[in-house]
Amino acid sequence: MRLIFMGTPDFAVRSLDTLAAHRYDIAAVVTAPDKPRGRMQHVSFTPVKSYALEHHIRLLQPEKLNDAQFIASLGALEPDLIVVVAFRILPREILLLPKLGSFNLHASLLPKFRGAAPINWAILKGEKDTGVTSFVLQEKVDAGALLLQEKIPIGENETAGELHDRLAVLGADVVLRSVRLFESGKACTTVQDESLVSPAPKIFKQQCRIPWKEPAQAVHNFIRGLSPHPCAWTANRNTTLRIFRASLKTEFSGVPGTVISVSKKNLLIGTGHGAVAIEELQQEGKRRLGIEEFLRGYPLAEGDLFL
Repeated sequence: MRLIFMGTPDFAVRSLDTLAAHRYDIAAVVTAPDKPRGRMQHVSFTPVKSYALEHHIRLLQPEKLNDAQFIASLGALEPDLIVVVAFRILPREILLLPKLGSFNLHASLLPKFRGAAPINWAILKGEKDTGVTSFVLQEKVDAGALLLQEKIPIGENETAGELHDRLAVLGADVVLRSVRLFESGKACTTVQDESLVSPAPKIFKQQCRIPWKEPAQAVHNFIRGLSPHPCAWTANRNTTLRIFRASLKTEFSGVPGTVISVSKKNLLIGTGHGAVAIEELQQEGKRRLGIEEFLRGYPLAEGDLFL
């Protein structure tokens, strides 16, 4: 079974490693080009590239996926199957290359949460369960016929980052099982129900300002659903505070965005109904801190306002 693997972030590495560990013939890994990343804009490799280099797997980093030379180089590898985990939209010419087809792993229970940020949106929307889906690739994004799905519960206080890590492990198992289905000729599919589709578009910084007027549960979901990336934020004293973790305190109430109470180890903020206790945050230009350490250097008082 000759595979081409396409992926970019950490989420994809677990699946690639699982396929390599089971000794599949990975003819090439395709990932995004090198580019400046982080605050200092240092040029760095994608996590998938780092894995491929470490394990001496042939690596391709096309600027454009519809480049004729790139497509020809893929065809020359004569793949049986293309496996995609967290990568870009593939042109039709690539989808037609492998003998058995191409499939993708998506971090939701499709057709729910089609789009770039399914893990974040599952928590933002207050879902109790989510999961992963493998599906046959077609030109319409995330709309192909379903192969396998696995469901897991979402913890009441679980952040998007924590859920991401659990889904990466679950997803790797689903990728392996999906490859085995193609290998055995037993890959059966189910058409997605278009009436159940919900979107999960990319989330930008300007959308991440905490909506303090919403009920406490919605604010709690907002904070954990964006943690650690792209991260919920609020403003106080002309500075931005990024909030990574909070807990729900429905038994308290106060003016939305206002400090209800503060002590050495506790910061309680009012919402539209109920309150949340801030547990982990970061002042602009400084490091991420637990609430006790943060309050030692950033004193707050009852009535202070977060916008």
